[in-house]
Amino acid sequence: MQVPAGRLLHVAGANGAGKTSLLRIVCGLLSPSQGEVCWRQQPVARARDEFNRELVYLGHAAALKDDLSCIENLASACQLTGLAPTRAQMLEALAFAGLAGREKSAARVLSQGQRRRVALARLMLATSVPLWVLDEPFNALDAVATQWLQGLLAAHLARAGVVVLTSHQGLALPQGEPPLVLQL
Repeated sequence: MQVPAGRLLHVAGANGAGKTSLLRIVCGLLSPSQGEVCWRQQPVARARDEFNRELVYLGHAAALKDDLSCIENLASACQLTGLAPTRAQMLEALAFAGLAGREKSAARVLSQGQRRRVALARLMLATSVPLWVLDEPFNALDAVATQWLQGLLAAHLARAGVVVLTSHQGLALPQGEPPLVLQL
């Protein structure tokens, strides 16, 4: 299967169908039992460093450290993935994620939706990264945050980015081509 630039692949299926495993294979975290994953006509296994620079992966868990603040968690996630935003850019990303005034709050006091927003704020700082792989990014989001995320996805696709995601919800992106769907 190929996913062209500017398109979204929605991996759908029941719980336990292998959606997360497939995303982990796409990211190079698991090896496929057959076939291979390629990026820019190169097998990911042979071009790992280049591929990792062009990838943002957000798993189904928010992956925040409870004792770190929102901005510290965001800074840590960015550093681990090679992004180097300024403090002002991180504050702006958190504000757009609906967390203005919570930047210094420890992650342990946040609701599940707020924790998810902290993790998703990294997408605002990764607009130049062409491939976003997102495992259940809409989990725990309220209607406002869902619209915000849909807007982020639509903007990324408009920049010719590629999005591969799992979701138990239907996807209603504001504009553009309908998502490609892979039913497991």
